[in-house]
Amino acid sequence: MAGLNVSLSFFFATFGLCEGARRASKALLPVGAYEGFAREVVGAVQLGACCLEMRMLVELGPWAGGFGPDLLFTLLFLLFLAHGATLDRALANPTVSLQEFLMAEASLPGTLLKLAAQGLGMQAACTLTHLCWAWELSDLHLLQSLMAQSCSSALRTSVPHGALVEAACAFCFHLLLLHLRHSPPAYRVPAVALLVTVTAYTAGPFTSAFFNPALATSVTFGCSGHTLLEYAQVYWLGPLTGMVLAVLLHQGRLPRLFQRNLFYSQKNKYRAPRGKPALASGDTQTPAKGSSGREPGRRSVDGPHSS
Repeated sequence: MAGLNVSLSFFFATFGLCEGARRASKALLPVGAYEGFAREVVGAVQLGACCLEMRMLVELGPWAGGFGPDLLFTLLFLLFLAHGATLDRALANPTVSLQEFLMAEASLPGTLLKLAAQGLGMQAACTLTHLCWAWELSDLHLLQSLMAQSCSSALRTSVPHGALVEAACAFCFHLLLLHLRHSPPAYRVPAVALLVTVTAYTAGPFTSAFFNPALATSVTFGCSGHTLLEYAQVYWLGPLTGMVLAVLLHQGRLPRLFQRNLFYSQKNKYRAPRGKPALASGDTQTPAKGSSGREPGRRSVDGPHSS
């Protein structure tokens, strides 16, 4: 259990340092610089470092530490609960940033700045996490440090199947985000954490269920076993395809590109007023019958809406 205690200390230290960096950058930087760049960098560092440590526990924990799947998936769920509570609306995922762009909720320069910040943050997370592993604070870190020179690929299936798996994970993830985007965090954060845990359980053995291009690039693109193009097809094209399909299904269109709904017919909210039905000729309460009792030669001064 010493290895688990060291990993838990790593998680707490990561959350604490990133929270301190968020507060410092929020106090020192302008609002635009913080929300458009610094917040994304810190959020990507937090997410990337925790995911790297969690991946190490999943790969080495069962045989080197005796950790069961119930412990690992419970820890993963709790981690994403903590991420949702502390990221301060940072996206830390390029496909989520591109989703905002396709939804016409973010500008192109702002989206490109967030993508650069997320890539920078993930690379910083890899560097800092490998530095921590090199300190060999536990047996698990020692093993991981020795194995870091020849890392194994996270893609353990064929390229088409891997791309389909990543696309399916991203589709479910983005569809949930779109459905709950106006919900309070008390409902949204546990739902996202539960979905991430379920997808990690079902798709983890095939692709590690990243559905985050920046995270996958930092973690597995440097490992042997597949070419850069094959990795890009699985971990870039797959999540992007899933995200676009989720937006199309939820919105019926891509708001940035199309104004007309491509899938769903929109009924008019306001109906045109219908004319009054013609009354029967035998109805004795019609104005025509009522006016027949007037004096001959007298013109009616009643308007057309009189009763």
